[in-house]
Amino acid sequence: LEFILKLFDFLKKLKININNYSFIITMYDPIGKILMNWRIKKVLPQINENHLDIGCGSNKLSKKYKIKNKEAISIGIDVHPWKNVDKIIKDSSNLSYDDNYFDTITIVASLNHIINRHETLKECNRLLKDDGRLIITMIPQKFWKIWHKLRKNYDLDQKIRKMKFGEVYGLNSAQIKSLLKSSGFELINRKRFMFGMNNLYVASKIH
Repeated sequence: LEFILKLFDFLKKLKININNYSFIITMYDPIGKILMNWRIKKVLPQINENHLDIGCGSNKLSKKYKIKNKEAISIGIDVHPWKNVDKIIKDSSNLSYDDNYFDTITIVASLNHIINRHETLKECNRLLKDDGRLIITMIPQKFWKIWHKLRKNYDLDQKIRKMKFGEVYGLNSAQIKSLLKSSGFELINRKRFMFGMNNLYVASKIH
């Protein structure tokens, strides 16, 4: 923890204008890159066949999956025009894909930024095949305030895209379970990672 705080202090002294140069964050935010790659490494083994990534950000998950599975469909979508997004959408609860089309849908570190979470998860239920899997990663409630305060100067959602009314900085396990159940999913696995500071949720459709 002391090392992380010192690193943040060093980065602040660089006085980078991240409001105008979002690409600089990628260059000078080693912690952000480490955490993103950590999440991707945790989620990748869970993806199977046709894949949709909602709130894909830089779209690295989809790109890495397609490198290993060249014939599989993998689409990264987002409401914000981040670089490398496959498709920019207006509403993640109203998508133009057929019923039962995807084998895996991922929402990595972004469900808290989706205002209409329940409706979006209902849409995921429509899009997933009967034996499909919904994969979510989310930082728990007890860590979100301090973590996002530490990350404020490097967090694209806070500095570039700007947080919208209805967005939150994290969701605890009880909230995730409630959202899943009310959207027609059952939680089949939950794994802690990042030294217990993050969670991987795996859910399937209730038949």
